[in-house]
Amino acid sequence: MESKEIKLILARLFKEYVRKHLRKIFLSLILSIIVAGCTAAIAWLLDPAVKKIFIEKNTTLSLIIPIFIVLAFSGKGLSLYIARLTIIKVGAEITGEINKQIAENIIRTDINTLDNRHSGKYISNMLYDTGQIQNLVSNSVLSLMKDGFSVIALVGVMFYQNWKLALFAMLMMPLAAGLAKTLGKRIGKAVGKAGEASGVLVTYLSEMFKGSRMIRIYQKEDQVKSEANNVINDLINKNVKTASILIRAAPLMETLTGIMIAGFIAFSGKLITAGELEVNNFFSFLAAMMMAYQPIRSLATLNLSVFQGTTAFKRVSQVIDKEIQIAENKNLPKLIVKESNISFNKVFFTYVTSKK
Repeated sequence: MESKEIKLILARLFKEYVRKHLRKIFLSLILSIIVAGCTAAIAWLLDPAVKKIFIEKNTTLSLIIPIFIVLAFSGKGLSLYIARLTIIKVGAEITGEINKQIAENIIRTDINTLDNRHSGKYISNMLYDTGQIQNLVSNSVLSLMKDGFSVIALVGVMFYQNWKLALFAMLMMPLAAGLAKTLGKRIGKAVGKAGEASGVLVTYLSEMFKGSRMIRIYQKEDQVKSEANNVINDLINKNVKTASILIRAAPLMETLTGIMIAGFIAFSGKLITAGELEVNNFFSFLAAMMMAYQPIRSLATLNLSVFQGTTAFKRVSQVIDKEIQIAENKNLPKLIVKESNISFNKVFFTYVTSKK
């Protein structure tokens, strides 16, 4: 799916569904800023903690600074909890609205459309696709706000402690982001194929339940079992492939992190020797840098959730946008039958898939 099409889908999703919940999203935005502030405060507090407690051995601040650290962690945890709960409700309400539209379409659509679209696909739309949409609306939106502000706040702490080290870290961070983004694209393709396989499995199971009597009558148990195994194995293989791509990121990111920390320690040693960096600044900077990596990785793989969510909404929109061919016209006069003399003239019936 091209980026232009993704933008159009996101614009429609915002206009028709997300815009109704802007107040709750704004609340999550404010809470995300608080989370970012608390995260930056935790990294910064290591500076006076090391200097005042361990170096200067200040007994008064040895009690005050730990209290502030506890308050920072508590504020971060509470704000993140409320933000997540709020945005989860938004995602659930939006997917609920979409599911209601799908259900209404099934109820009101003409029989011809229902006969030509398997019930398993409707089930996949309501269970799998709406789940992907909910993940896009809730987790992705919250990650964009929370992780975005956290990176900005932590980078600010890094520049406050030492601008030379901050520039060094800024050169290494794009490598981690680029690696995560590349893996995200591969995961997106793999997950898309897994979603299709899941829909095929739902469709096949539905057919198997419907035809269970005929399977027994014609003694096709072994054949159906073999076909079911093939469908299930296909889904297993695609899920394993997706998982293998996910775990592939771990050793690569660990290696890259090790290289960066080694370079960071070597460069910091030179600055400390030259008197340009103190030990307390070093620990505060290191904490900020380590805390920044997780949100950077989350932001770099954000395209995965966007790709999954927009692809799922595209499939769902094909259902809710489907024009009903045979619908009740409420403007027509009511049919009044007095003598019940009804005659049929040139009346015929045929299935769309059959030949006349």
